[in-house]
Amino acid sequence: MSVQPAPGDDVQAASGAGTWSRRAFVRSAAAGTAVVVAAPAITSTSASAAEAPQCVAPQPGGPVWVTPGCADAPYDRPVIDSETDLTAPVPHRRVSGHFDGTDKKFTIYLPPKRQWQGRFFQNVYPLQNEVAEDANIAFGAASGAYTVQTNGGGGYRVDAAAAKFGRVVAARYYGRSGRIHGYIWGGSGGSFQTIGAMENTSGVWDGAVPFIPGSPVAIPNFFFIRAVARLVLAEKAAQIEDAVRPGGSGDPYAGLNDVERAVLREVTRMGVPLRAWQNHRYVLGLDDAQGLLGFGGTVRAMDPTYADDFWGKPGHLGTEQSPLGELFRAARIDHTATVTRVDRDAQNTPTALVLDSVPANPRGTLLDFAASRSDGTAIGTLAGTLDSASRVFTLAAGNSPEVLGALAAGGRLRSDNRWSLALVAYHRHQVPTRAGFDAWDQFRAADGRPVYPQRAFEVGPALSRNVSGGGTFTGKITGKMIVVTNILDNDAYPWDADWYRTQVRQSLGGRADSEMQIWFNDNADHLGAHLPGLVDYSGILQRALRDVSAWAERGTVPAQPTRYTVSNGQIEVPASAARRGGVQPVVDLTVGGRDRIEIPAGRSVTFKAEVQVPPGAGHVVAADWDFTGSGDFRPATVGSPRPTVRLSATFTYRTPGTYFPVLRVAANRDGDADTSFAAVRNLARVRVVVR
Repeated sequence: MSVQPAPGDDVQAASGAGTWSRRAFVRSAAAGTAVVVAAPAITSTSASAAEAPQCVAPQPGGPVWVTPGCADAPYDRPVIDSETDLTAPVPHRRVSGHFDGTDKKFTIYLPPKRQWQGRFFQNVYPLQNEVAEDANIAFGAASGAYTVQTNGGGGYRVDAAAAKFGRVVAARYYGRSGRIHGYIWGGSGGSFQTIGAMENTSGVWDGAVPFIPGSPVAIPNFFFIRAVARLVLAEKAAQIEDAVRPGGSGDPYAGLNDVERAVLREVTRMGVPLRAWQNHRYVLGLDDAQGLLGFGGTVRAMDPTYADDFWGKPGHLGTEQSPLGELFRAARIDHTATVTRVDRDAQNTPTALVLDSVPANPRGTLLDFAASRSDGTAIGTLAGTLDSASRVFTLAAGNSPEVLGALAAGGRLRSDNRWSLALVAYHRHQVPTRAGFDAWDQFRAADGRPVYPQRAFEVGPALSRNVSGGGTFTGKITGKMIVVTNILDNDAYPWDADWYRTQVRQSLGGRADSEMQIWFNDNADHLGAHLPGLVDYSGILQRALRDVSAWAERGTVPAQPTRYTVSNGQIEVPASAARRGGVQPVVDLTVGGRDRIEIPAGRSVTFKAEVQVPPGAGHVVAADWDFTGSGDFRPATVGSPRPTVRLSATFTYRTPGTYFPVLRVAANRDGDADTSFAAVRNLARVRVVVR
């Protein structure tokens, strides 16, 4: 059975959005039921599907340029699989489908016509699926927008195709004949897609909010940089953490030896935020099974001779006659153990090897493992985990059956860390050839040339092009953009945003500041809350989406961008809200007039705070106290919404210990204390030591 397109489906759907063509595609909507849906040509309104020109790359091998008037194979055959009216999280129609001949899916969430104001929001991320989060669907509806989402992947092209088809679907659903505005947003890897989209399309989106952005040199360098800190500074990390926490000494270098100070200075200049050390476990990847070397396999495949060069050629730490070079050589492991027993499962497949010895590995470096027979003949590599206490090597899933079949008692297992040690210094041999990456100046001589041997190619830009869909961060954006960057982000360093602003200014010249803003967001890190007492920054992203849409549609310029400086890899912002700008409220919290107090148990202390919202950015609408820093927040009375609020509170500490009390605040552009959306948050903490 088939359902034919309704009368009128051939008419123009929307200006610039495409036409409905009677070239239809049949797909199963339910078992045994075929549904024919008219597929949009995704062409200009004057062209039919057959006449639509293909989207092409302006430069051979470069990114594809996508417009409303071109068809981008293989994403030019959208198929609707189902349409369902739902009531949760808010009333909407869900339109689900896929692109014929691909594994790419899309979902469009259409709020009722009375709510819709002629726009859509589209979140992108390389690892997401096509199911949007409830919060994003509800926020879109509350903002007069429908929501579009795909199951992502590398680049922007499938998202562009979904955006164009979404306009056709929305035009039919809402009976729209005018322009539909669209806005793309994405963070981390999604920022690569968002920036790639705004540089390589025209007319698909009107604006964008890339957040916690990376740069073409971010991957894998930013992780490996933290890995060298892990190697050298793990034993001193707790004291560094204490120094940078509220009420600390403020001197993270105190108590470090020369090598440790040099490494802390190196990673700080590279961009690891000093205050991010408040959670040293995350900075150092101590809970990361890959030890921050998750991209190590990629580098090994792309640059297979690097480890040999690191340990054998001058100019590398493996051969350098220096205290740091000596530390690397002292950490080197090359250990061969004899297999005393092979444990097997019911199918006689080896599951573990019991060894006669294990290597000492005090710095916890990652090991590679290789098996050989008793006579030393190589069998092959093995994946697994080594328990030093029990001397048991537990085999991981996925090992070669041929290698497993050759394992026997009396054989040997070699443990080696040559690659993991070499990788943590890889950033020294990846000094960018592209201008503007000042963090690498510490590895350049006075004439600008690298002081260390450089690899034949740069890995970062190659990985960046893969994630962004071929984009090269030209800065040639085609719509309004607000970049949101978190000052404590130690996965995507905060200076990335400043670097990209430079690219936009170089490309757009005097128009740049009328097309792009940066909002720096304090007391927030990357995609999770890895530090104690960090703020939820979803509200500032929602604020940015609403502001960028007003900017594109009505010419309403957002509140002033954040004022900042970049010094030795660190982002610094003014202390006062008036001078800082942006949209985030600023909290000045004291206890006894300072950021630290020591008291006997049973004593009461008084906290005082002043909260200020930057000019034109809104009003304080909420505040909460957490007197123990344990996450137990109690609402504070802020009165009527206003730009400046002064608060005080008294609390009695009866149990000895060290506490980090928190005052958390929220501001709203319109002073609306009742909405759950677009609340821009910040916090401040102090230290209370109870004897």
